[in-house]
Amino acid sequence: MTEKTHLYFVPGLAANTKIFEHLQFDNSAFELHFLDWIIPTSIDESIADYALRMTNNIAHENPILIGVSFGGIMVQEMSKHVKCAKVIIISSIKSNLELPVRLKVAQKTKAYKLFPTKVVEKIEDYEYLFFGNYLKKRAELYKLYLSVRNATYLEWAIHNVLNWQQDFELDYVTHIHGNKDEVFPIKHIKNAIEINNGTHVMVLNKAKTISKLLEQHCTS
Repeated sequence: MTEKTHLYFVPGLAANTKIFEHLQFDNSAFELHFLDWIIPTSIDESIADYALRMTNNIAHENPILIGVSFGGIMVQEMSKHVKCAKVIIISSIKSNLELPVRLKVAQKTKAYKLFPTKVVEKIEDYEYLFFGNYLKKRAELYKLYLSVRNATYLEWAIHNVLNWQQDFELDYVTHIHGNKDEVFPIKHIKNAIEINNGTHVMVLNKAKTISKLLEQHCTS
């Protein structure tokens, strides 16, 4: 019997693992594992230390790590602590050089720190302020999939998206990105597999396309 390939998935900022529910794989070839976000030890916990703690939930050798949006950043950080067969990111960035101008401005001015915890906990409103109006248009969808509302986590996560210190691409990362992504516009993204009309939530609404691509790259 052929041993299955173990795929570990990390969702986007504040999202739960339901975002992967529409992906479909050959059950005889793959075993899927979904990693929930954990609460940072403090707002000052380094992303490296946090990623190391996340790897404690990996129970197999040489897994394939797959992350969406901030989860894509996280699996890249996790790959620095654990040997993995591949790293695949979706709707994410490979370095801080791929951040759009508006997020670089938010980082430099530290404007994101002006919002109180009570606002941060209202993630629909908070992400709208930084990431454009795409979230407002999909409010009902996000009510289902954005469920991590812990204030420490939210402040920590948003800080680490905007202040990620990765300033070069890791050469072993496969990047899948939509050309209609509203959070990380394709014009700032290099060396990615481009999905036509793919938005930041294409893991949900283009699940069939994403599934085929993942199967292809997880077996090649």
